[in-house]
Amino acid sequence: MINTNEVLKKYDLRLTKTLGQNFLTDINIIKKIVEAGDVTPEDLVIEIGPGIGSMTVELAKSAGRVVAIEIDKHLIPAIQENLREYENFELVHADVMKVDLESLVKNWQGPLKVISNLPYYITTPIIMMLLESGIPWDTLVFMVQKEVAQRMAATPGSKDYSSLSVAVRYHADPKLSFTVSKNCFIPKPDVDSAVVRLKKRSLPFTEGIDKEMFFRVVRASFGQRRKTLLNSLGSQPWLSGGKEGLRSVLEKLGIKESSRAEELSLEDFVRLSQAVSSL
Repeated sequence: MINTNEVLKKYDLRLTKTLGQNFLTDINIIKKIVEAGDVTPEDLVIEIGPGIGSMTVELAKSAGRVVAIEIDKHLIPAIQENLREYENFELVHADVMKVDLESLVKNWQGPLKVISNLPYYITTPIIMMLLESGIPWDTLVFMVQKEVAQRMAATPGSKDYSSLSVAVRYHADPKLSFTVSKNCFIPKPDVDSAVVRLKKRSLPFTEGIDKEMFFRVVRASFGQRRKTLLNSLGSQPWLSGGKEGLRSVLEKLGIKESSRAEELSLEDFVRLSQAVSSL
């Protein structure tokens, strides 16, 4: 196992808070994350923000190929040394939001998985980028802030159910795997973390819908959670027919006009966006 403190001292590394650098030091948690991804020799695994390579090593032991994307140039020598024994490892020094992911995976024939301890400061943008990317991912396993993981896996009617919950379910079946204490990191973050697993699924009922309108409706509906759908969605300037048009739509769909966004399922939002598009 990699000794994080020794590596930091050897390379005189100063962790950067602005890059959300909190390195996981518990080998048991690292192995549980790899197990959550069901990593096999048939898999190509992308890891975002490998740090000094503690989890990368465990991924390389199980996967057919591992591509790690690291933005911090100061960490490159450490991860290269720690992964020097693994021929199935490739390091990409870049910002993941600017990487051409399709070119990295285009020749791989097996399952594609993304398994990462995501930097807190840019968690949601990375998740949405991956969900909507053109790469043929099979499974996503992320360690994120506990609050974000709860929102990702939340179901309709719960306090954590949000536009992120709907976006995740549009693409995948989410499962909250386990929580991770803040004491398992160097430096220790302010909050606990959790690991969430997303398994890609096919949603035939979403075919043919106006995706842009769907997410516009979802965002507007959750924009003011305390308001009813009639007020939060009905006040949008882009909605044809205004509140009266929306009232008619809700009645036809069998949705009470007093309903709030957190009460609607993914299927409800699909039907609602289709009806709104036809106004």
